[in-house]
Amino acid sequence: MGLSPLTWHGAANAQAYPAKPIKLIVPFAPGGGNDAIARLLGRQLSEALGQPVVIDNRAGAGGRLGVEQGIRAEPDGYTLTLISNSYAANPSLYPIKFDPIKDITPVGMIARAPLLVAVNPKLPARTIPELIALAKTKSGGMTFASSGQGGISHLATELFLKSAGIDMTHVPYKGTSPALTDTVAGLTDVFFSTPAAASPYMKNKRLNVLAVTTPKRSAAEPQIPTVMESGLPDYEVTVWYGIIAPKGLDPAIQKQLNQSINTALGSKEVTDHLKTTGEETSPGTPAAFMDQIDKEVALWRRVVADARIQVD
Repeated sequence: MGLSPLTWHGAANAQAYPAKPIKLIVPFAPGGGNDAIARLLGRQLSEALGQPVVIDNRAGAGGRLGVEQGIRAEPDGYTLTLISNSYAANPSLYPIKFDPIKDITPVGMIARAPLLVAVNPKLPARTIPELIALAKTKSGGMTFASSGQGGISHLATELFLKSAGIDMTHVPYKGTSPALTDTVAGLTDVFFSTPAAASPYMKNKRLNVLAVTTPKRSAAEPQIPTVMESGLPDYEVTVWYGIIAPKGLDPAIQKQLNQSINTALGSKEVTDHLKTTGEETSPGTPAAFMDQIDKEVALWRRVVADARIQVD
């Protein structure tokens, strides 16, 4: 005897999660850092959950397009979204159609990394105090590169300048590669770079790295001091990646996903890969991840207002 429609619906609802593939939206194009993190995690998460995790690249509008699609999805655990620092910065830079705190369910942090304060080797500064002292003698004559107006390298540098009480002229580029190239060539003085991008230049002495922006030294380069310990105790910027779901996700599914992510982050494939890019796994609770997002939304709002940053 077959099930009545009502009985069948109840049986389907009682089916253990996950019962079908999970979509992980990446709000950037394939091939970048966000995409690499998502695919690395997705493989391990598939094993932990027993269902395929399908990567869905939805690039556009600086990451806002994919995020909006993820947030508007059903809160059933089958649509997740990978976010990074730009998620917390975008509300201060662009008109967005959602509340970055109230309209999400945090699932968990994946990884974190510092930015490297990199300077051209010809610059007569080998420490953060020397860089600050030099900038004060130049009165805005020094330049800093960024990977784009309003990007994390731009915002992190503006926060540094404010903390140090100095001025530099901003030279925005379309991406990390040209910003690094011109800093190496001496066309710009300073660039706050990701470890993966700067590492080759650092190893062949074509860039000097004065500090890392995280509160603790990098495990990959423990000889490099932090900005904090170099005289700016209130300064910290962490590059991070994490997973969110739409508002209203069942707390039991949220807990299961968080535990599965933390399990995936313990795999050798994930930890070994992240070491090659200067990143570290960052397992934790949904509450801790939400605290990070909340703190950064407020931080970047202050930075954008103080520096009067505007983007097209």
